[in-house]
Amino acid sequence: MMEEEEFEFAEDLEGILHLTPEVQLAIEQVFPSQDPLDRADFNAVEYINTLFPTEQSLANIDDVVNKIRLKIRRLDDNIRMVVRGQTNVGQDGRQALEEAQIAIQQLFGKIKDIKDKAEKSEQMVKEITRDIKQLDHAKRHLTTSITTLNHLHMLAGGVDSLEAMTRKRQYGEVANLLQGVVNVLEHFHKYMGIPQIRQLSERVKAAQSELGTQILADFEEAFPSQGTKRPGGPSNVLRDACLVANVLDPRIKQEIIKKFIRQHLSEYLVLFQENQDVAWLDKIDRRYAWIKRQLVDYEEKYGRMFPEEWCMTERIAVEFCHITRVELAKVMRTRAKEIEVKLLLFAIQRTTNFEGLLAKRFTGCTLTDVPGQKRPESPLEPTNPFSEDEAGEEVSTEKDEDLAKPRKPKAPDNPFHGIVSKCFEPHLYVYIESQDKNLGELIDRFVADFRAQGPPKAGTEEGGAVLPSCADLFVYYKKCMVQCSQLSTGEPMIALTTIFQKFLREYAWKILSGNLPKSSSNSGGLTISSLLKEKEGSEAAKFTVDELCLICSILSTAEYCLATTQQLEEKLKEKVDKVLMERINLTGEMDTFSTVISNSIQLLVQDLDAACDPALTAMSKMPWQSVEHVGDQSPYVTSIIMHIKQNVPIIRDNLASTRKYFTQFCIKFTNSFIPKFINHLFRCKPISMVGAEQLLLDTHSLKTVLLDLPSIGSQVLRKAPASYTKIVVKGMTRAEMILKVVMAPHEPPVVFVDNYIKLLADGNPETFQKILDMKGLKRSEQSSMLELFRQRLPTPPSGADGGPSLSFSAPTPEQESSRIRRLEKLIKKRL
Repeated sequence: MMEEEEFEFAEDLEGILHLTPEVQLAIEQVFPSQDPLDRADFNAVEYINTLFPTEQSLANIDDVVNKIRLKIRRLDDNIRMVVRGQTNVGQDGRQALEEAQIAIQQLFGKIKDIKDKAEKSEQMVKEITRDIKQLDHAKRHLTTSITTLNHLHMLAGGVDSLEAMTRKRQYGEVANLLQGVVNVLEHFHKYMGIPQIRQLSERVKAAQSELGTQILADFEEAFPSQGTKRPGGPSNVLRDACLVANVLDPRIKQEIIKKFIRQHLSEYLVLFQENQDVAWLDKIDRRYAWIKRQLVDYEEKYGRMFPEEWCMTERIAVEFCHITRVELAKVMRTRAKEIEVKLLLFAIQRTTNFEGLLAKRFTGCTLTDVPGQKRPESPLEPTNPFSEDEAGEEVSTEKDEDLAKPRKPKAPDNPFHGIVSKCFEPHLYVYIESQDKNLGELIDRFVADFRAQGPPKAGTEEGGAVLPSCADLFVYYKKCMVQCSQLSTGEPMIALTTIFQKFLREYAWKILSGNLPKSSSNSGGLTISSLLKEKEGSEAAKFTVDELCLICSILSTAEYCLATTQQLEEKLKEKVDKVLMERINLTGEMDTFSTVISNSIQLLVQDLDAACDPALTAMSKMPWQSVEHVGDQSPYVTSIIMHIKQNVPIIRDNLASTRKYFTQFCIKFTNSFIPKFINHLFRCKPISMVGAEQLLLDTHSLKTVLLDLPSIGSQVLRKAPASYTKIVVKGMTRAEMILKVVMAPHEPPVVFVDNYIKLLADGNPETFQKILDMKGLKRSEQSSMLELFRQRLPTPPSGADGGPSLSFSAPTPEQESSRIRRLEKLIKKRL
């Protein structure tokens, strides 16, 4: 009973002292303790067991109880002190709150006193400074009035002096005075409502107008429109008049410049009229020689008359260029039928040389000042991929070195580029037609040279190398592109690109595709005796060694043309105007060269494939049922290996510079040979157990040869590409699995069918029937086997494609390799 009461008391105590986890966590943070009695999950039984782990430890139970009672008394004392200490907390808090409220009231009173004093101080400062501000305003107004009166005095006196000097033509003094008067007048813009100020402004405008009219009249008198220049050279009056014109309306300055340049170039228009003999392109040098003499004459006579910032020498040269461009365009339009390529290039060369001379002499600062004249657009900086230095290179014609391509300074350094030569652009069709004709003759010469020299010979440096005509073609293309870009970066470049495309296709058709050896559809056969004697194996190949070298050479040339055509497209886009870039597209020509490459590889594959056909035919006709023992590899395997060793090293050596295409050849040959080999395996029927073992050994030998195909006959052993190895292992493993199924006994039928499904993973009933034919089973047995095969096929998963192919876990190549090695050891033991 006593124990039950203590237990109930303990439960009540736990219920009373149970705290939420949040409260318990807060207590642990405020009063951290390692005492087990303070833990939230305190267990009295565990605590007692800790104090008395054994029966012997009960001997000191009295001491433990006394310690616990002492601890309880201390806790009671602490609790009592805390409770007593809290009795006065409320009273102390109320007293502290009252003291704080009193302090806040006192502070508020002090702040209010400070604010009142600040407002009084501010009012006092305003009263003190009011008079000072009035004095400042009075001083500012007085200063402005005095300054304005001084400006008015200067303006009035200046206007009077300006009118007097204008009448006396004292332009030197007028130039300085007029600028000062104009500057002073700017200060009176806000006073134009005053009649006196408005009157002075009108007098200034009248004086400016009178000066402009007077100066124009003086220049007209000094340089009349008809007649000669006034003897004695320019006067100081005109020089000072130019200084005045700088201050007047800019139209006065432009009128002076226009009249002087027109009078200065009037002789040029007479000498080089359209009907004059010197106006034609063959005497274009005389135009540029005339302007050079005129510029020298101007510098000597009139160089000091015009201000330096007017750039009169450059203006005369620019106006000469504009006139020359118009006159040349008019002459060429009238006599268009007389324009020849050499004459056109001669004129363009001399013109661009003159433009380069202008760029060295002048800065081009006046080009934007000419009304209606836009500054020529700068073409892209040339970056031709086929030469190291285009800027200093001269492209000459075949017969006349003087008709070299015009040298053109880099576009950013020549603002005069095209200022005259732009007129030749509409007639560049003559140049384009000439290049069309020249390229046609070049292609015909390539064809004739190829026929005369014959294909590259095996064992020579030319064998398998890029045809020299290919490099010659692209060198000529480079010359044409650079030369045309000097003439124009617009539509003529597009026309030249069209010519390039035409002859790239012709080169691909006439030189490359047209010279590929023709493969014959008739393939020679081999008899069993010929295979055994191995005398006619070399006659099975369709192409000679020279023909193989020719195919490889054409393939390498097509690969070079493909890469270079891509570079040509990029450089044409760099040299043409940006708005025309999209019209340059050589994709069709690159596709043509890709087709030549594919056809070349296909010819090589067909040749080697056809060479192996007689051996495969002989394999399918051999009596495999009567084979009595397993020996070395069969004669047909030896024949296939012999053809591979004859052709592949030649192809590899001739395609050394295009390794990726040799890999493509190996892959395509393997993809063609392995399915054909498997088809011929199905024709070998019936097959005995020994015959199947012999075929399995032959298959392994072919597999080994095919794996080494990329490096066969080479002194340098190079690992075959992983993609190629994967194709060979997959295809030849299937052939080995077919023979393994043939070797397996067909009794019991269920085991045979399951073994077939496991090894071949082929759900096609036709393939299964071919296996049964190879085993030599009768039709009645085949029917039951086929029915059982259809029953044993696993059901394809829902949603899967219902095709005949199945996906099974086939043996890995490593496992098959180990099996083949065991079979070889077994055969050697029998031998």
